[in-house]
Amino acid sequence: MACPHCLSTSVSKRKHRTSLGYRTFYCRDCDRRFNGRTGSPFNNLQFPTDIVLLAVFWRLRYKLGFRDVAELLLQRGFEVSYETIRVWEFRFAPLVSENLRNKRRGIAGHSWYLDETYIKVSGRWRYLYRAIDREGNLLDSMLSEHRDKHAARRFLRRLIDSAGQKPLRMTTDKHPAYTKAIRWIVGRKVLHRHNQYLNNRMEQNHRGIKQRYYPMLGFKRFESASRFCTAFDELRNYLRVSATEGEHVPADVRRKIFTNKWSTLMTELSA
Repeated sequence: MACPHCLSTSVSKRKHRTSLGYRTFYCRDCDRRFNGRTGSPFNNLQFPTDIVLLAVFWRLRYKLGFRDVAELLLQRGFEVSYETIRVWEFRFAPLVSENLRNKRRGIAGHSWYLDETYIKVSGRWRYLYRAIDREGNLLDSMLSEHRDKHAARRFLRRLIDSAGQKPLRMTTDKHPAYTKAIRWIVGRKVLHRHNQYLNNRMEQNHRGIKQRYYPMLGFKRFESASRFCTAFDELRNYLRVSATEGEHVPADVRRKIFTNKWSTLMTELSA
C-alpha cells in the first residue's frame, strides 16, 4: 500500500476504520492519514463503492430510470435520491467507458461494418455513428450533430486510433460521405463495399441501443446523450458472449461468463 499523497511505501495500518468500513492508514514520511478510497474517484462519497458502481451498471445495462434504480437500492437498505443516481451516472459512466475502451484497444478484426442511427436530443434528431467487426465486437461509437463527410472523417480517425490498425475491408451503406471519408483517411487500398443489404449485420446491432433508448424518450443535452450512449455500448460489448456464427452457447455457460465479467469489472473499478 502506497501513500496517495507522497507515494511513499512507509505506511502502517491503523486500528480505526471509516464509517463505511474502509481501513485507515498512516504515512510516516508525510505524516498524513488516509483510507482505502483516498485518491480514488469514489473518495468522500457517503455510500460504499460497490453500491455506487452497481447503481451505474443497472442504469446502463437495463431499461431503468433514475427513480427505478433508487427504488431498487431502497429495497436493499440504501436510501438514495434519484438526483444522486443522476450525479453518479454523470461522474462514473465516463470512468466505465474509459476502462472498457482500454481493455479492447488494439483488438479488432480486419473487416469493419459502419453505420449510423438516429437519437433524439432536445427534440432534434442526432446521429450515432457505430462500427463493429465481423465477429460483432464493438470498434467505437460517436454521437454527432451532423451527418456529413466531416463527421465521417472524425469517426474514422477514432476507429483507427481505437483499433490500432487499418482494416482490409469496410462495409457501409450508400451514403456518399463514407466514400469520401474512407478515401481521405484510410486510403484506396481498402476494399469498400457500399450496399444496404451487405450491412445488415450492423443494422441488427443497432437494436441494443434502440431498445435501451426508446423508454427514455430522448435526451435533453447533447453531452449527456453522448456520455450515456458511449458507456452503454462499451458495457454491452464487454458483457456479450463471443461466439462464432452458428455456435450455440449453453445458458449455464452464459451465466458463468456474465458473472465473471461483472465481478471482474466491479473489482477493477473499485481498486
